Amino acid sequence: MNDHPAVARRSRVSLSILMRVAGPGLVVMLADTDAGSVVTAAQSGAQWGYRLLALQFALIPILYVVQELTVRLGTVTGKGHAALIAEHFGKAWAWVSVITLGVACVGALLTELSGLAGVGLLYGVPTSLSMVLVVGALIIMAVTGSYRSVERIAMAIGAFELAFLGVALVAHPGMSVLVHQTISIPATNPQYLYLVAANIGAVIMPWMVFFQQSAVVEKGLDPDDLPAARFDTAVGAVVTQVIMAAILIAAAAALSTGKADGTGPALNTVQDIAGAITPVLGATWGKLAFALGVSGCAITAAIVVTLTAARTFGEVMGVRHSLNDHPREAPLFYTIFSGALVLAALVVTSGVNLVSLSIGVQVMNALMLPFVLGFLYFLARRLPEPWRLQGQRGTIVAAIILVTTIFAVYASVMGIWS
Repeated sequence: MNDHPAVARRSRVSLSILMRVAGPGLVVMLADTDAGSVVTAAQSGAQWGYRLLALQFALIPILYVVQELTVRLGTVTGKGHAALIAEHFGKAWAWVSVITLGVACVGALLTELSGLAGVGLLYGVPTSLSMVLVVGALIIMAVTGSYRSVERIAMAIGAFELAFLGVALVAHPGMSVLVHQTISIPATNPQYLYLVAANIGAVIMPWMVFFQQSAVVEKGLDPDDLPAARFDTAVGAVVTQVIMAAILIAAAAALSTGKADGTGPALNTVQDIAGAITPVLGATWGKLAFALGVSGCAITAAIVVTLTAARTFGEVMGVRHSLNDHPREAPLFYTIFSGALVLAALVVTSGVNLVSLSIGVQVMNALMLPFVLGFLYFLARRLPEPWRLQGQRGTIVAAIILVTTIFAVYASVMGIWS
């Protein structure tokens, strides 16, 4: 499983290199803890106590293994994911992946904006005003900034997710109960297995693969930067799952209702979660900490999914698609970026049933994941030495991809039937 000696010789990561390279991994991982993931983690803690806590940490290597492939492809080839699919498998497959990705990105964007609308409602801000402020700020950010400035903004906003750690600590979870429930796994309960599948299925989103590879390319990283980029990805994987664990702990400790049969209360919206866990810190500070945490994850994810859609369409069409380009130089890129935000905001403001819409998005993600991860695996197998995915490492990665895909599809099917 060791890399080729030529890679090993470059394995030392200095602080200066890490500071220059870090960003894509942290941003995409912070976006992975999006509004939908917050609901999933809170639901897990509310219904099952700490019985899904160990799973959050077990998912860290899965996140890292899959996203490391995107780093490897981006640094070695200097091309985005859609461009590589077109090069190796043909333009038709590239268009299939990009069109379905675009739909999935808009669906994910609806989830993020609805989460932000929920935060606004906590403070009496109308949904329409919340959408105008959020969409306007994101468009101005993209039009006036560069990739580096947007990356820094995303990391700074994403850091607000750490507020969930404070909530978990103040909730004072009972350690004896935590340990007992963590090792008490109702492995035969269908409802428990559904939430296991939901957590696993939410680990790898299709847009994460496309975003990180394109971000690595846009940042100008090369094979010499691979060790630092891997470290950036590993740190991000740990941070995002620690945040997920903190949300689960906060919900479980605040409600103290997680039973062995999963009969805890359902937390389906931002308002439900806020009402359940904010009393831990008091009405004022609890609401503020929760609002900061949800805003951090939702805004970061909104930036990532919108950039992903705009970049990949530009890649497959062979036009300029970088934040480093002026709007006059990349009109399609900025039109797609702005249009996706405006469209999603209009849908959220209209009051459409977002629960039903979320099921459709989940199905789309599940159907797309086998293709995305399959392309990712086979592209990594076509890399030149010494970066090619092969041998024992290739077998392990294939097994991880297979398990992740199966659980993603299972979660979606169960979501439809439930």
